[in-house]
Parts: sequence; structure tokens; C-alpha cells
Amino acid sequence: MSDVDKLVELITAKVRERLSGPSLAAVRPGDRGACHDDAAPGEDCAGCGSCVIRRPWSVRAMEGAGAMRVGAAAGVGAVPADLAKLIDHTLLRPDATRDDVVALCDDARKHRFASVCVNTHWVPLCRSLLGGTDVMVCAVVGFPLGAMTPTAKAYEARDAVRQGAREIDMVINIGALKSKDYETVFEDICRVVKASAPAGVKVILETSSLDHDEKIIACALSKLAGAAFVKTSTGFAKGGATVEDVALMRAIVGSELGVKASGGVRTAEDVIRMAQAGANRIGASASVAIVTGKTSGDSGKNGKKGADKAY
Repeated sequence: MSDVDKLVELITAKVRERLSGPSLAAVRPGDRGACHDDAAPGEDCAGCGSCVIRRPWSVRAMEGAGAMRVGAAAGVGAVPADLAKLIDHTLLRPDATRDDVVALCDDARKHRFASVCVNTHWVPLCRSLLGGTDVMVCAVVGFPLGAMTPTAKAYEARDAVRQGAREIDMVINIGALKSKDYETVFEDICRVVKASAPAGVKVILETSSLDHDEKIIACALSKLAGAAFVKTSTGFAKGGATVEDVALMRAIVGSELGVKASGGVRTAEDVIRMAQAGANRIGASASVAIVTGKTSGDSGKNGKKGADKAY
């Protein structure tokens, strides 16, 4: 059993303990065992991948020293009046046109959404259209399947950041996770986090495809690897965000990481329920309908009419 496997077992047991009790003891670097890797300082670790010297990005979240967001605690009673600041205005359809993307950015500028979330091809256009505003450009990586190599995802992320992306939403390697190949999952996230710096990384878990323990492990590995957020869904799978999954994710990552609810969020009431469960970012294609009170079918220029997914 590898060091990563042992660490995952430890984290999973501790998370289960916290979910059934008052607290979760922190896993400190000293608990990870002695390092036997002979890589030179500054090189990628070939062993456990948890070294604070060679891979500081991989332990940043666990140590609580540099998390990029502070999430709302689960069960908060209200959300900010300006819902737009919680929303990543999303357009991920493969048939989206330039005009669709221009309209997306116009909406984002008008309503002051947190970001626009697009495929990497559209990053330069969005950056040019949103220059001088506080709306970020977010790009998806390894989307929507997550089954690419860590090297391919890292290259895509680095290129997107060079083109102007300020946030990266990557899809976790779902098959590796379900195969209990935690080293691959961990390396995958670590490489994207490193390649994306200084942009923050949201790790898409595709929660509808995971069982309870897999959700725990995915959140724990994301936190350990230095992600800024964990995110529920791509919007392309069989299910989207649920209050129960958001609450579970918040309980696992604590206050050090953000939680993004994406997939099936269509109304202001949906946003409020997700925020009360612990989400501090929402991914939606029905963003304008959410902030204006119109039905999703009334605002279909950026998504399909009546669309309920995060694309």
C-alpha cells in the first residue's frame, strides 16, 4: 500500500469520525512518514507527493496557509443580497458560437457575476471583452470526462492561464478514483494546481457518479493537493448539485476551501438553499433568470431554452 493510500485511509476514517462526532483531528505533515525520495529540491516528488519543500502546493490546503477562499459555514441563515456575486455565469455547450460568448460576457458585465465559465478556446475573447471589469474568466480543463492524463490537463490549464483565465475548473479522474488509484487522482490535481498558479483551481467531483466514501476521498485529496474549491458537477452527467452533497462537501473541507454547487441550479431559491448548505459559489447557465426572477425559458440566448444544467 502506497503512502497516498495510507493517507487516504487515515483521512477517510477521520472524516467519518467528524461527521459522526464533534471534530476532525488535523493530519499534519509529520503523520505522512519519512521521505525516501531522492529527487533534487524543486523537482516533482516521485514518492508520496506530500512534501512541503518539493510540493508546497500539495499541502497548502491541509496546512491552512494560503487557501484562496473562505467558505460560508454550513447552515448559515442567509446569503448576500447580491446573488450575482455568488454565480459563475456558464456557457460550456460545444456548439456555442462567438455571438453566444459575446452575449455571455455582456450579461456578466451587466449583472456583475463572479466570473464567466467557458471552454478554453474562448478564454482570450472573454478576457478582451471583460477587461476593466471585476468579472473573472474561468476555464474548464479535462472537461467533461476527466479521463485525460495529468500532463495533458496541466498543459491545458497552463495555457488557459497564459491566455487570461483567473480560475480553472478541472474534472477529477473519476475512473481512477473508483479504481482506488488515489495516487493518480492526487497527482492529477497537484499538477493542475501547480500549472494554474496563481489562478485558483476548482475540482469537479461529478458527485452523482460517486458513492458516499468516494465523495469523502475526492474532497480530502482535493484539499491535500492545494485546490481552492471543490465543485459538485459538470452539468453533463446524470445528476447535478444536491443540498445533501453540498453539506457533505462543506463538512469535509471545512472553512479552508470553497464549495461550488453546479448542475440543476435554476432559481434564486435554489441558490439560497445551496448557500445555506455551505456553497459559496454557484455554477449556472440560467444566471440571468436567477438574478432577474425570470423563468429559465425566458432567457435562453446563452443556454438551451429552459436548460437546467450548468452549460
